[in-house]
Amino acid sequence: MTKGQNGLTYAEAGVDIDAGNALVDRIKPAAKRTDRKGTMGGLGGFGALFDLKAAGFTDPVLVAATDGVGTKLKIAIDTGNVDTIGVDLVAMCVNDLVCQGAEPLFFLDYFATGKLVVDQAARIIEGIAKGCAESGCALIGGETAEMPGMYHGGDFDLAGFAVGAMERGQHLPQGVAKGDVLLGLASNGVHSNGYSFVRKVVEMSGLDWAAPSPFSDGTLGQALLAPTRLYVRQVLAAIRAGGVHGLAHITGGGLTENPPRVMPEGLACEIDLDAWTLPPVFRWLAETASMAEAELLKTFNCGIGMILVVAESAAPSLSRLLESHGESVVRLGRVITGEGVVYKGQFQ
Repeated sequence: MTKGQNGLTYAEAGVDIDAGNALVDRIKPAAKRTDRKGTMGGLGGFGALFDLKAAGFTDPVLVAATDGVGTKLKIAIDTGNVDTIGVDLVAMCVNDLVCQGAEPLFFLDYFATGKLVVDQAARIIEGIAKGCAESGCALIGGETAEMPGMYHGGDFDLAGFAVGAMERGQHLPQGVAKGDVLLGLASNGVHSNGYSFVRKVVEMSGLDWAAPSPFSDGTLGQALLAPTRLYVRQVLAAIRAGGVHGLAHITGGGLTENPPRVMPEGLACEIDLDAWTLPPVFRWLAETASMAEAELLKTFNCGIGMILVVAESAAPSLSRLLESHGESVVRLGRVITGEGVVYKGQFQ
């Protein structure tokens, strides 16, 4: 091959390998802080290792989950507030894992952008590490892809992949029966679903992200970027205490679509809408968009981010346990004969 003095470099094509190396160096301390029993090695290998035996498992079954953050990313991009979007990414994966009865063990992320800005990427991945640390989940690897021509104007995308485990025979749902109680754990706002609708409503309202929030303190952008809550440690404590028969993470499909996913054939969830107060963000969205209640319930979590289906005899003690972990627990209703979700009452 002829050696030319002015040959095209990879950096001139839009991919800066040195920036990628700088990013890895910067995020290594954040990833190190997520180490837990079972972690082997560090970032930089062709693959990431994890020792299940060292993590304390005897006869484990692995559970995997993958997810993204959806168009909530656009608000983070437009406002420049990217510090908590990584927490959302972790929460969307690990909250799903615990619904199977699994303890999240490790996490990998995929970050893709048109032009790698090291500081921005580091803030995002440090948010991922924060979510992992709070969930007892090790950040053991990931991929940063710089793809000029694919992403424009500062756009980026995120995807997450989490693996957990439980001992054989401990999977959930298991033992859901008529008369079981539904315990709801409070959400932190919209979490990470329905943001295409949210962005359309904001457009209809005529407000911009820097406008004062009409339903909370701070700006509208700040309010709508409130990160998805992490339910891992408190829910695992409830599972280990006994009496938990099923769990539903309230994501896309809202309260209408998610609880039936843990119901055996012939059983339904009866939910009393009088049991809690609809948070102001959902009231604002519904009123601004003239949204029907049925559509609201099928689109958003409406203030309940996780539902535990528990034995009636265990409901009082599990409520106290969850409250001791800082949860706001709502007795939502019960399991009845039927199909889907049956709503009673109306929002306060």
